[in-house]
Parts: sequence; structure tokens; C-alpha cells
Amino acid sequence: MEEHRQKKKRVFSLLKRDHQPPPKRPRKPPALSWAALLLLWVTLLLLCPQIPSIASLFKVSFRPVLILPWHYFRSRSSSLSSSAAVAISPATSPIRIDGRVLFPDHVLFLLLRRRTSRLPRNLTCVYRNPATRFTVPPISSDSDSRLRFVRCPLPPQNLTDTEITLDNEGNRQPAVSVPSPRLPPLLSWDSVVYESLVDSDTIVLFVKGLNLRPGRESDPRRLRCVFRHKRSQVTTRAISAAQEIVRCPLPSIFKWGPLKKGPPPGLEVSVTAAYQTSRTIPSAANVRHYPYLDRGLLTKKKKHTLCSCTMVWNQASFLKEWITYHSRLGVEKWFIYDNNSDDHTPDVLDGLARPPASLELSRHVWPWIKTQEAGFSHCALMARAECEWVAFMDVDEFFYFTPSTFAHSKKKPVLHALLANVSAVLPRVAEIRTDCYSFGPSGQRAMPPKGVMAGYTCRLGAPERHKSIVRPDSLDQTLINVVHHFHLNTGFDYVNLPRNVGVINHYKYQVWEVFKTKFYRRVATYVADWHENQNQGSKDRVPGLGTEAIEPVDWHLQFCEVNDTGLRDFIYGTFLHNGLFPWEQM
Repeated sequence: MEEHRQKKKRVFSLLKRDHQPPPKRPRKPPALSWAALLLLWVTLLLLCPQIPSIASLFKVSFRPVLILPWHYFRSRSSSLSSSAAVAISPATSPIRIDGRVLFPDHVLFLLLRRRTSRLPRNLTCVYRNPATRFTVPPISSDSDSRLRFVRCPLPPQNLTDTEITLDNEGNRQPAVSVPSPRLPPLLSWDSVVYESLVDSDTIVLFVKGLNLRPGRESDPRRLRCVFRHKRSQVTTRAISAAQEIVRCPLPSIFKWGPLKKGPPPGLEVSVTAAYQTSRTIPSAANVRHYPYLDRGLLTKKKKHTLCSCTMVWNQASFLKEWITYHSRLGVEKWFIYDNNSDDHTPDVLDGLARPPASLELSRHVWPWIKTQEAGFSHCALMARAECEWVAFMDVDEFFYFTPSTFAHSKKKPVLHALLANVSAVLPRVAEIRTDCYSFGPSGQRAMPPKGVMAGYTCRLGAPERHKSIVRPDSLDQTLINVVHHFHLNTGFDYVNLPRNVGVINHYKYQVWEVFKTKFYRRVATYVADWHENQNQGSKDRVPGLGTEAIEPVDWHLQFCEVNDTGLRDFIYGTFLHNGLFPWEQM
């Protein structure tokens, strides 16, 4: 018994030992987390300003850096050369970049204007890789009321792993770049949402990459607009799609929720195309909300009878003549879409807006290349609240009305009289199409000193194409246009202006010094640039002219079939005063 009792005691002692909790280890003092260390450092900085900052300890400046992989430049040319390289000293203060778009020959930076901070005036393009770093001036820097646009050239092909950023030219303290977590992705111009407008209870997006057919309405059922704000995401189905424009209803939260006054800051809207394996087209657009685009507000403001919309690139030399002349015919406001001009276009427009001319002009920065149709659609929306009619023309196109037409206009400007007559007799007409006659150099070898109307007097015999004056509130919701005319809402029609009433003189083939600039690029989306070997037989190209800007021997004598001095005689008899035209006196 005793032996059994001792064995049982040993077994229980082993069981007790196996089930005993492990011995308590001495507790170490808790380690400080990174958040606690950061909070402690900030507290010390506030209490002791003399303590050096983190940046000064490590000799590092924090700023956004745009990193471009080498494969983006392998097949692209650049206007930069190593001889133009300048040693740099990067900025020490960050510059917030809100969007970046990669074009074939440059990078576009988008910087949003904010009330809490001012953007540096003198920005420079900074290029760097492990072997070198240098700066060059931007190709251009422009701004409107909400955005600043800075265009930087691509780096030379011999620089690999190159990064590009913007810097304040005034800062010269050397530092090492640290990428900013807020730096937006680099988007390709081939596939991007580049503009947006809130139109009443819908949003209109301008999109590259959908490859929709020109001049036709496409099926919108497979397109979605994706709204992202902070961590929230809402999707709505597109209600129309055509060319580069997609229209979607706004989410209900913008209609009657807490955000009914408009989109919140930082709202991003992209497009998803289901027919392209649900590919999402990213957005570089800053969602713009203009209260006067709401249809309920359109009748609360007296509208101009006639406005004009155009897109320009380096047309400063012709703006005074074109704007001043058409102001005498009845145009009351101009929407000028500036497509990357680097001449003195802004200065000319500012001068026309000041006394003595005091004309109403609205300049819109439009950095998007080859998007004239989309720009005109954008302009139609912008002008709808202010204008009963809008003329869509180029700055080398001038209305010419016969003397009998002027005689019947009485005391009204001739274009106002024309629009009043059409509205009274044909109330369902929402578009007036006017034929264009193309004028040649007319024997001139240099720019006519008194302007194009006085200098070019010989044209082709048959008209080419037409341009239109439209009612912007009668346009189809797709906003389809082929530059020359728009698609209208059901129930509205167009009328052709008889040639014995008026035509448009299109000074298309001017002296070679002016004409050769068209080889750089063209603004229309669906026409080939003249330096490209495409559509050789198209009416959009110059007959007998190749793909290089080489002046033909007899250029000054070409495109001359009919001597037409009608408009020249009219302006000499009507506007000439003391030997000068009004546009020469400004």
C-alpha cells in the first residue's frame, strides 16, 4: 500500500509539473511606436524652435518628383540638347502637382489654384538621373481662374531613368529628391479623361481613348462614369456618347443630398468601357461646376443676341482685324479657346478688352492638342447661358454681305437683322449655314500691311464647305459637331444662307510665311496633319502640296480663279478713316 501511495504521489507530482504555468519573465519597458516618436518630435519643435528639423539633419528636401520610365522616351524625339543643359539646384519647398499628362512631344503639368497657398510665378522644368541633372525653361506656362498649365519638353533620348519635376526658379539650395506620396500618376494622352463640365443634373466628360466614330452617336449602354471622392465610389450609366464626349447623370447625392450645391473638391470622375474588357480610362480632369450651366438659371439673365467661338494657335497678328470687324457686324461677345499659343495672343486680347474698344472677350486656356470639335462642344455649353446664337468660325474667316443685305438691315447690325428675320419667319430653325469661298495669296509675297480683307482679292471659283451660326440651347445632348455644324435636337432644322445674301471669305491660302505654320499641326481631331502621309486626295489637304513645308515656286499665284474685291471695296467705303481702319488704330 505504501509503495502504491508513493508511486501515485510521483505521478501526480509529474502531472502538476507539466501543467504549471511558465515562469514569469521580467517585463521590458514598452517600445515607443513611430507615431509616438513623431508626436514627440513635433512637440519638441514647437517648444524648442532652435532644434534642427529632420530635413536639415539629413540634408533632404521634400518635393514632388515626376518619374518617367525610359521606355516612354525610347521612340520619342525631344527638342532638348545636352548643350542646352544648365546645372540646377532643386527647390526646398514642395510644389503640389495635381495632374500629369504625357503627350508625344511634352509633359503637361496641372496645378490647381488654391485659396490657402499661392503658386510660384517662375517655374522651371527639372531633369535628373543618377548621372546628371539640369533645368530648362518650360515650353509654356499659362493659367485660367482655376488651373495652371505648365508644359515641359521630353528629355533627350540619351538620358535613361530620367525623372522630371517642377521647381521654383528662385530656390537654389541643393538637395536630394524625395518622391511625394501625393504625386498623381503619369497619364497617357492616348487614354485619358481630360475635361469635364457639370451641366445641370448631368456631367459631360471629354475623353481620349474610346475610339468612337466621328460624326455619329455611339451606343452608351456599355459606358459608365465612376465618381470617386476620398474612400467613396459611385457609378452611373452613360446616357449619351459621341466622338470624344460622354454624358452621365450625376449621382443622386449631388441632386438632393448634402452635396447638392455641386461636386466637392477633389472629386475624380473616370470612364469605364465594358466593351474594352472593362477597361477604366483614368482622369486628369478637374471637375468644374458652373452654376449658370443649370438650365433653371438660363432665363434669369438677358442674353447677347450673337456671340462667336473660335480656337486659335499663334493667331495674334490677325485677332484685331477679325474681332473688330465682326463687332461692327453685330458680334457682342467672343469665346477664344487658346490652344497653346506662344505668341502675344493674351496681350492682344487684353488690349481689345480695355478702352477704347472695351469688347467683351473670354479667353479659355485649352492645352489639349487636336481637339477642336471637343473644344467647340465645350464652348457651346459655356455660351448657352449668355448667348442666343453662337457663330463657330476661324480667325481667317470673315462674313461678307452684299450691299442690298446691308440696305435691308436698316439701323440694326446686319447679323442681328439676319437672325431676327430667321427667328420670325422660321422659328424652328436653329442653325444657319453659310458657304465659304477660299482665297489664295492673290499675288502677294509678304503679309498685306492693311490686313487680309484688303490684301487678298483672288479666290477659287466654287465654294468649299460652310460654317454655322447655331442656337446653343437647341443642340443635341451628344454635342456632336464636325467643326462646320452641329447635330440639333429633334424638331429643329437648319437653313442654308443664300449666296446672294451673304458668304464667308475664307483667307485659307495666304502668303507662304503665314501658311507654312499650318504644317506644325492642325487643331481638328479627325483630319491628318499635313506633314503626315495620309489622305493625300482629301479636301482637307492642299492640292499639289506634299508633306514638307517647301514653298512651291508659283505659290503666290495659286488658288486664283476669280477676282473678288467685294469685301475689300466694302471696308474701304465703310470703315476707312484718315487712311486707317479701326483695327489699325488699336
